[in-house]
Amino acid sequence: MAYLPLVGKVALVTGAGSRTGLGRVMTIALINAGAKVAILDVDEIGLNQTEKEIEKIGGEGSFLTQVCDISKSQSVDKAVENIVNTFGSVHILINNAGIMIPSEMVKNSKSINNKPYVANFWDIPSRTWSKVIDVNVNGTFNMVRATVRHMISQKWGRIIGITTSLDTMYSKGMAPYGPSKAAHEAFIGLMARELEGTGVTANALIPGGTTDTNLLPVKMKNKMETLINPEVMQAPVVWLASEDSNSINGQRLIAYNWDEDLPIEKRLEKACAPVAWPQLGNQNVNAFT
Repeated sequence: MAYLPLVGKVALVTGAGSRTGLGRVMTIALINAGAKVAILDVDEIGLNQTEKEIEKIGGEGSFLTQVCDISKSQSVDKAVENIVNTFGSVHILINNAGIMIPSEMVKNSKSINNKPYVANFWDIPSRTWSKVIDVNVNGTFNMVRATVRHMISQKWGRIIGITTSLDTMYSKGMAPYGPSKAAHEAFIGLMARELEGTGVTANALIPGGTTDTNLLPVKMKNKMETLINPEVMQAPVVWLASEDSNSINGQRLIAYNWDEDLPIEKRLEKACAPVAWPQLGNQNVNAFT
């Protein structure tokens, strides 16, 4: 009989309506591992497509789809209330939803020597900056705020944030997406500290490079020689969501480096590092601990 580490657990995945997104492949992995999964997205058509795909693998009855705008706290509270009423609780939160809006970033850009000009941060309209921050940062907070008390009360929970590489966070032309992911990762570091001793952990999971998802503009995809398959997220997200990861808190796992053939100690050594760059050391002579 197959090992199903997530039997009896309820997971919530945001941004799972995209056809080629990370959310959909992670949802399938969680269901295959025995979890019941609530799937949130602002895109109702995309959610319906995800629903059909899950039904194809025999996941009928193990999931719930919910249209939700995570940037709006009332929408999040209503969705979480419905999920708890349906499944009884929430044990696992996968904060995956995120937007980039590349077309807005280069809307008024020009070409120099026939090479596309990527908008500098000062060229980005304030509405674009605000929209990305509302989803990628404020939306993440809204989801955690609405679910974490359920986790604390049951003395067990997993908060997993899908962030990105440090290079992407400050690469030229990646504002406001890059800074929004840096904020998300810093929030994970804070959560990990404040949740110590509660039975709830907070960790980050990243693909480990440019990944073949709908978030990546077609022009960028065409320039890339190789792209990471989103399915690299499946094995590590199941492990992070399970009781096997009880001792892991405030860490970042790189999915591309996750090797199921290695013993767990070697696997973690290869793929895991602390979130939010503590290797920089204490930068404040009178910092709070």
